Amino acid sequence: MSIERIVFAVAGAFVLISALLAVTVSQWWLLFTGFVGLNLFQSAFTGFCPLAIILKKAGKAPGTAF
Repeated sequence: MSIERIVFAVAGAFVLISALLAVTVSQWWLLFTGFVGLNLFQSAFTGFCPLAIILKKAGKAPGTAF
């Protein structure tokens, strides 16, 4: 699995989990959802993604985006 697919999977999981927590626990979890969304948005323009850097150092194969 390439770095991009892992980043998208982790981001999607974070959004779904935090949205579920916002409904069941506290609406403050929506701040985390927003943070993940903003990070995805800025990485689309800058190419900077902290998780991609960590995965690259861990030896995962990069794709074309990171």
